[in-house]
Amino acid sequence: MKRIELEIVALSHSITQTHSYAVVLGEVNGLRRLPIVIGGFEAQAIAVALEKMQPSRPLTHDLMKNFLHAFAVDLSEIVISDLQEGIFYSKLVCMSEKDTVEIDSRTSDALALAVRFGCPIYTYEHILESAGILMEDTGTGKKKKADSASKTVTETTGNEDLKALSLEDLNTLLTDVLESEDYIRAIAIRDEINSRKK
Repeated sequence: MKRIELEIVALSHSITQTHSYAVVLGEVNGLRRLPIVIGGFEAQAIAVALEKMQPSRPLTHDLMKNFLHAFAVDLSEIVISDLQEGIFYSKLVCMSEKDTVEIDSRTSDALALAVRFGCPIYTYEHILESAGILMEDTGTGKKKKADSASKTVTETTGNEDLKALSLEDLNTLLTDVLESEDYIRAIAIRDEINSRKK
């Protein structure tokens, strides 16, 4: 299976959906985005690493990194390997002098570790095909990327009943929320569009 490299392009927060965050992964040299809903603790852990903050005591993911370094194990990459019923599954690919081991991980934890190790993030075409969102090319040839995690905090208002909207209206709404970088709302709209395609 062909692997596709991703990078973190945004971290989004929804005020109306309690403790709901999304980390948005972008296809390297591509226009597709993969939004993944994560918890508040994991969003904070990713933001801290992206902003290169130094907490006074190690956070859990910092502890994990220190532990792996202490035993000469390197996190070489993470792979978002599966998507079942809206849940993403990931693997940590760890290397030591003698062995390479794949370890099952929650995607949010894998991403928090990937930021700390500076390792690449991969997924497969079928996952991007089913859960990804295509961003329109603005013609500038430049990829839109967040400067920091805090820059992309957005509020979700969406009280629309998605089931009552036509497919055309859903696609229009999806374009609007993507322009405003409301990735949490985009996930719900994308899921509704995909459910109608089945």
